[in-house]
Amino acid sequence: MKAMVIGAAGFVGGYLARHLKQELYWKTVLTKLPEETLNERFCTIIDLDVLKPDDITAVLLEHRPDVIFHLAAQSSVALSWKNPQMTMTVNVMGCINLLEAVRNIEGYNPRILLIGSGEEYGHLPPDVSLVSEETPLHPGNPYAVTKVTQNLFGAMYAKAYGMEIVMVRAFNHIGAGQQPQFVAADFCKQTAEIVCGKRENVIRTGNLSAKRDFTDVRDVVRAYGLLAQRGRAGEIYNVGSGKSIAIEELLQEIIRLSGLHIRTETDPGKLRPADIPDVRADITKLQKDTGWSPEIPLWQTLCEMLAYFIKEQKGER
Repeated sequence: MKAMVIGAAGFVGGYLARHLKQELYWKTVLTKLPEETLNERFCTIIDLDVLKPDDITAVLLEHRPDVIFHLAAQSSVALSWKNPQMTMTVNVMGCINLLEAVRNIEGYNPRILLIGSGEEYGHLPPDVSLVSEETPLHPGNPYAVTKVTQNLFGAMYAKAYGMEIVMVRAFNHIGAGQQPQFVAADFCKQTAEIVCGKRENVIRTGNLSAKRDFTDVRDVVRAYGLLAQRGRAGEIYNVGSGKSIAIEELLQEIIRLSGLHIRTETDPGKLRPADIPDVRADITKLQKDTGWSPEIPLWQTLCEMLAYFIKEQKGER
């Protein structure tokens, strides 16, 4: 089996690449890997710009992967508010370019996973927090709008052209190496700076009352691998833990792991124009079709993330 990961330089891409090679033993073609992963020499590395349709076609004709994981995206909600044009271009046009390239290659119909987001569900009624794939979508930020659009195109191409497309709505996934533009990594980085004496004893936060569904990235990519094998074409699947935790509780667990007494202050710059109070994934469909369940506890993930940033602050990475 040969897989291609588009967007392999991102946080999830590196973990997915390792999973495909080390756990599934698939040949892998990866785009723009980080240098530390390049050194592992376990895959074919290519450059690919999803905004150049002819380049996508050329790469597919050369490598003809059996499975394509489309991870290339502008994935920051905060950045999507600041630059909605770029977010739309990368997330929607990049996806359409890929689907069109596959459709126009005669006799070629690989399995494609389109990675969307739990953000697609958006603003829920006051009495609703658990969302299934059938829950109406009310995206509340530009990033979420682009992911809804991407998955609508995926469903349409699967039905109209018989393409083997599986759509995913992935909820918050975290792990060592994640960029601090995301909340758990941001808190871990700030805490690591305090532990190492590089900032005052204060963590600056956004909205702490919101509740989110967090899953270790290693569990998430394991779900992607299973969906590539067992997911039903034309269907969409939630990927998450099925539980939500308040951002305040997440922060307090990170502070507890540090062993320090740390104050918190609200930073207006970290507040979003609109925020969703509580959301968690109903993963019944995913479990039924693949047998997947999350395995890594949240405290372990946070401990590893904090250790990662402490090493970084000490110059040990």
